[in-house]
Amino acid sequence: MNKFLLFFSVFLIISIQGYAQQPKKLSADEIHESIKKLNFLGSVLYVAAHPDDENTRLISYFSNEVHARTAYLAITRGDGGQNLIGPEIRDLLGVIRTNELLKARETDGGEQFFTRANDFGYSKHPDETLSLWNKKEVLNDVVKVIRKFQPDVIINRFNAESAGKTHGHHTSSAILSTEAFDLAADSNYKSNGEAPWTAKRLFFNTHWWFYGSREEFDQVDKSNMIWFDTGVYFPTLGVSNSEIASLSRSMHKSQGFGSTGTRGSDKEYVELIKGDKLLNGSDVFEGINTTWTRVEGGAEILGILEQVEKDFDFRDPSKSIPKLMKAYQLISNVKDTHWREYKSKEIKDIIASCAGLYLEGIASEATATNNQSVAIKIEAINRSDQKISLETIAFVPQDISIKVNQVLLNNEPFSKEEKIKIPEGIKFTSPYWLTEKGSIGMYSVADKSLIGNPASLHELKIAFNLDFDGVKMTIVKDIVYKYNDPVKGEVYQPFDIVPEIAVDITSKVVIFSEVIPKEIPVKLRAYRDSIRGSLALKIPSGWKVEPKQIDFHLLGKGEEQSFSFTVTPPEGQSEGYVNPVVTVNGKTYDKSIVEINYDHIPRQLVLLPAESKVVRLNLVKKGQSIAYIKGAGDEMPKYLKQIGYDVAEIDPVSITSNSLSDYDAVILGIRAYNTIPELKIKQPIILDYVKNGGNVIVQYNTSQNLVVEDNLAPYMLQLSRDRITDENAEVTFLDKAHELLNLPNKIVAEDFNGWVQERGLYFPDKWADEFTPLLSFQENGEGPMKGSLLVAKYGKGHYIYTGLSFFRELPAGVPGAYKLFTNMISIGKNDFETELKK
Repeated sequence: MNKFLLFFSVFLIISIQGYAQQPKKLSADEIHESIKKLNFLGSVLYVAAHPDDENTRLISYFSNEVHARTAYLAITRGDGGQNLIGPEIRDLLGVIRTNELLKARETDGGEQFFTRANDFGYSKHPDETLSLWNKKEVLNDVVKVIRKFQPDVIINRFNAESAGKTHGHHTSSAILSTEAFDLAADSNYKSNGEAPWTAKRLFFNTHWWFYGSREEFDQVDKSNMIWFDTGVYFPTLGVSNSEIASLSRSMHKSQGFGSTGTRGSDKEYVELIKGDKLLNGSDVFEGINTTWTRVEGGAEILGILEQVEKDFDFRDPSKSIPKLMKAYQLISNVKDTHWREYKSKEIKDIIASCAGLYLEGIASEATATNNQSVAIKIEAINRSDQKISLETIAFVPQDISIKVNQVLLNNEPFSKEEKIKIPEGIKFTSPYWLTEKGSIGMYSVADKSLIGNPASLHELKIAFNLDFDGVKMTIVKDIVYKYNDPVKGEVYQPFDIVPEIAVDITSKVVIFSEVIPKEIPVKLRAYRDSIRGSLALKIPSGWKVEPKQIDFHLLGKGEEQSFSFTVTPPEGQSEGYVNPVVTVNGKTYDKSIVEINYDHIPRQLVLLPAESKVVRLNLVKKGQSIAYIKGAGDEMPKYLKQIGYDVAEIDPVSITSNSLSDYDAVILGIRAYNTIPELKIKQPIILDYVKNGGNVIVQYNTSQNLVVEDNLAPYMLQLSRDRITDENAEVTFLDKAHELLNLPNKIVAEDFNGWVQERGLYFPDKWADEFTPLLSFQENGEGPMKGSLLVAKYGKGHYIYTGLSFFRELPAGVPGAYKLFTNMISIGKNDFETELKK
């Protein structure tokens, strides 16, 4: 292994946070703050369950005020939540929330880690959580992160003693952290080759709301607690810590956690749970050496860096470079591997910032395939009077080194273009935790070295081998792609490695209500020029497909072609998956490439199996025309179209007293009354539509931030946090003779088989006598919950409120959910009296 590759293997360890974005360009004030952080050798690990659980005030406080190395370990990626910004749910939502966390840490100065635990949805008890998560494996992941990050202090967001009082994931995160605190120090406990590490203290980040009220908390014995004023103001940055924290929290856009910055003192408390006792009760690092003298040979480094900090010239930061280079050489020889690797990366970033050093490698295309040649534009500029030479540039993993021997004079740009060939064996770009099929509660990761990492590393990198007046230094950058947008200006994206062809089925669920063939379109997209091959469709046993094979030729990169297969279902009820398979030169491809592209996070490409669920279902419908008001992250219309409804997605602003009259039903999507302010004005019209004979179906909302206060329904209806998290919870029919449970499709207990993630959420817990509850569920020894499906006659029409999670079940192709939803639409249109007499 040559010296550069040896360096690069170390770089991979210490750069797991990196992902393509516009490079940071620090101000002199920010450089000075970075020097302060360089001079602090202490670390804090914050632990909670999901993205958005983290206390950004505390993370920012430790990172920006204390200058400690600070990280957040989220046990899950938030895959089970709802999405307020788009249609992505489950795995794709987890990708979004992962990147939102990375942007949050970029904002507050922290780092980010994860375990393999899958957020399977709300859990009422940690016993359920830890059984689905596989406690042994997730605990091992937590230990691995602790040993890798080596925190002096660990802080839990939640209380390990809160079983049954809060989200089971929350309590479980604290249980895992508490157990891992001891196991990480145990030399007999094995965790993927990581050496034991003893953290000094474990805290619980308590708060008055854990005690019910501020008054209750005021009475609590706080002798075992420390408090911090996290509202501190940073004059050099021009913002308070609370303002930084709010900006960080506002990165959780998919969950609607935009936060307004605050100013003024703000106390945060932590309570000691385990570890060394506190004597003075004011510093989590009490008794811990957080200076350079904690490592052998650190005293000289400390002396140099203290002088750099003291003599820093805000008008010309480059004056600090000679001393920083001396410190860099000393840090490079520190025996403590952990601090050597982390502080070497830190000081190199500072030196580059002091020099105004700008280095990048830009690919000419956004994507490339194995064996493709790509032009890379290289740019380097030194914006200081320091003597810096660019000796060589190297590409990884090609192990290509190019001599440059160029002196980088002040503000004189160097540019060069090189062509590189993408290696045959390089991994495709995709989230590493989605590469293999996991379980309900766990992601499967074959490469154990990746466990804990927030995201996949981009393997293609460019190394700039520099000489700073006789001192050698290598700075490694991801190869990225950028372009100019007329509105956004300069836009950076990751440079992604993809298969040469992707295949996708547009419809993820196809419902066959009769034995009539349907066309299933399959789309191909080329990621290189001139691809010839064949396309076939695998089908379940008992189904038929024509043709058996389709030959194709895609001429250019980016070209798309669609082909149709005619699929015929069997006579009886059946369900399964159809999978397209492409064959090119003897190689098979069966993955789709899903692009996630939002302005607040880098573009993400996700490789997923190309498949569609097909369901043969005897389904009878009454009514045809639907007006649908979309809610948050709502894709229900396309699934209703699947079963033959004419669905008009209407803008609430356009609703008038006459505009709804021609529709057989008006359906409001999930959280519509939480997210669409116009409904406050339009609600009387919607209720009049019911009164005049219409059918309104309202899907779940939360009680907080309702835009309608007292008239969500025509009668009293009180929302709660009641939910049934067990998707297999037994159903009881409360009114077996009710029209909705009988016509036009008979609903039976078996129709609740195969549901995913949950039965439903945010059920009403109180309602007027005019409502008829139809279903009851219960779990975990709780009393029966009867508010999942409520029906009321109002005037000539029907008002239906449901917390059942149809927004998950219809995309999952659950037959019983389609039958029940069809009956909801059909109510009032059946000849119920005649049917009752039969």
